[in-house]
Amino acid sequence: MRSRHDPFTCAPGLRLEAHERVSKLQFDALTDRFQRLELLMERLERRLWLTVYGVAGAILADVFQGLLTAAP
Repeated sequence: MRSRHDPFTCAPGLRLEAHERVSKLQFDALTDRFQRLELLMERLERRLWLTVYGVAGAILADVFQGLLTAAP
């Protein structure tokens, strides 16, 4: 007859289960935040490299234009 009933759960056991669930939710939320932050950092890095290449291209274009006007 004992097998037909649910096992006895005590307050400390329930508290531990609740704490484990809360910890898992917090860990999942933290993981999600890290993933979003990593995605934002990747986008920022792409923008930074586009800016660097744009500035380098502008400088090279200015130098090339100066060479064209100096050597007819």
